[in-house]
Amino acid sequence: MQDGRGDGEKFRLCYNLTRGVPVMVALGGENRWGGQEAEPFLKAILESVEEGIHAVDLRGITVFYNQAAARLEGVEQDEILGQDLLQVFPSLSRETSTLLRVLDTGQPIVDQQQTYTNFRGKQITTINTTLPIHSGGRLIGAVEVSKDITHIKRLAERVNDLEARLRDAAGGRSRVPPTRYQLSDLKGESRAIAEVRRFILRAAEHEAPVFVSGETGTGKEIVAQSIHQASQRREGPFIAQNCAALPATLLDSILFGTVKGSFTGSEARPGLFELADGGTLFLDEITSMQLDLQAKLLRGLEEGRIRRLGATRERSVHVRVIAATNLTPEEALGRALLREDLFYRLNVLSIRLPPLRERREDITLLVEHFAREFERKGGHRLPTISPEVFHKFSLYPWPGNVRELKHTLEGALSLMDGDLLEVGHLPERIRNYAPGVDEYRESGSTSLVGHPSPITPGGTREPIREAIRKLEGEFLREALAESGGNLSEAARRLGLPRQTLQYRLRKAGLK
Repeated sequence: MQDGRGDGEKFRLCYNLTRGVPVMVALGGENRWGGQEAEPFLKAILESVEEGIHAVDLRGITVFYNQAAARLEGVEQDEILGQDLLQVFPSLSRETSTLLRVLDTGQPIVDQQQTYTNFRGKQITTINTTLPIHSGGRLIGAVEVSKDITHIKRLAERVNDLEARLRDAAGGRSRVPPTRYQLSDLKGESRAIAEVRRFILRAAEHEAPVFVSGETGTGKEIVAQSIHQASQRREGPFIAQNCAALPATLLDSILFGTVKGSFTGSEARPGLFELADGGTLFLDEITSMQLDLQAKLLRGLEEGRIRRLGATRERSVHVRVIAATNLTPEEALGRALLREDLFYRLNVLSIRLPPLRERREDITLLVEHFAREFERKGGHRLPTISPEVFHKFSLYPWPGNVRELKHTLEGALSLMDGDLLEVGHLPERIRNYAPGVDEYRESGSTSLVGHPSPITPGGTREPIREAIRKLEGEFLREALAESGGNLSEAARRLGLPRQTLQYRLRKAGLK
C-alpha cells in the first residue's frame, strides 16, 4: 500500500518520528511505503538513533523493533519481532501498555513514565512518547519512542528512601546529614561579597522563598546552604535537587512523591517536599523545569499543600524553597523558561551573585585559601606562588568563576616539581591570555576618556603591546594619585589584588 508521498518526504517523516512528532506512515507486510529502494535507508535511520523505537499493528503484534529498544529492554530483536506484545512483556496489560492504549483510543501519549518487566524478569523504566500510525485515513498501528531512565530512577529513589529511613529513625522528623557549607565558606573581602553576606543574614531572618541568580561556579549552593544554616530551620533537613538532572516526569514523582499504581510499576514513596518538611528545599537550575511542573510547584508554594502522583488527598508541608538559575531573571522570563507567576512568588527575596571578574580583588585570598585546603587534604604541599601567576590570574576573565579558579589551581599544583608555582604550570588558555582594551575599562573604575590615542605623531599606529603598556602605566599613576599613594586603596580602585599591583608597579618602573 502506498501513501502517495515521495521518498524525500518519507525521510523527513522518519526523522520527525525520532523527535516525537506525530507521523502518518505504514509499516510492515502489505502496508509498505512506495519506492521500495527507500526502505533500507529508512530502516538504517531508525536503527541509528539512540532512542528505542517499537511499532505494533492493530493486533498488538510487533512489526518494527530497533536495536536500541532491544538493548534497552535486554532482549534480542528476533525475540520481539512478530510476537504479541503482552506475551513478551507479561507485566503489562491492555490498560497499562502505552502502545495498546494508543491503539484503543487513537490518541497520542507524550512523555509518559512506564515501569514494566520483560519475559526474562528484567525491570525497565522508560519515558515514552507513543503515537498512532495512520494510512489512507485509517488507524493501522502505533509506534513508541522510548528513553531509558532505569538507572536514573533507581539512584533518585535510593536517595529518597535513605532520607525517608533517616526521617523514620528520628521519630517522624527528618534527620539528614548536616549541610556542607555555611557563611564562613563564602570567601572574599570585596564589597560585592560583603553585600552577599549581608543578604544571607537578612534572608535567614525570614521564611519567604529566595531566588538566587548567578553564573555557573559563583557559589549558588553555598549561599542556599548558608541561609539555611543561619535560619531557624537549621535543625531541619536541607535537601537539594538539580532540576536539569532528571526528565520532567521523573522529577515530578521525585518532588511530590507517588502512590502505588499511579503509573505502571510505581510504589508508594514520599517526595522531596515531604522529606524537606520543616527545613529547606533547594531547587537548582529551576529554569530547566518544564512549565507545567512549574505550575504545580507554584500551587504547592501558594497553598503549603502537595499531592503525590496518583493520590486523591493532599498533604500539608512546611518547606522553605530556595531556587537558583545561572540566567538573569530577565533572560529566563524573556526566553519563556520561567513562568512569570512562579518567578514573582519565588522572587520575594532575591540576589545576583557577582562573577569573579567583577571581584578580582578576591583572587589572591581565594588562591591562598584553596592552596591551604589542598595541603590540609594531603594532596599538595603549600606552594610559594610567583607574582607572575597572580598577574595572569588577575587578567583572565574566569568564565567558570570560583569553581574554575579552584580546579585550575589544583591542576597547576599537580604539575609543580619544587615549591614554587610558576606561569609554566598554568593551562595554556591562561598563560597565553591577553586582555583587550575593553577589559581594562571593565576591570577598573578609571575611565579611558582623555587618554591619548596609541598613534605616533607620524600617523602610524604603534605596536599594540607598547600601547597597552603605556595605557597601563597611566592607569597605575592615576590610581596612585587618587589614593594618595595608598597601595591597598589603589588596588581596590583598579580591581586588582595588592600583590599584583606591586608586581605591575615594579614592571612599569613606578614607585
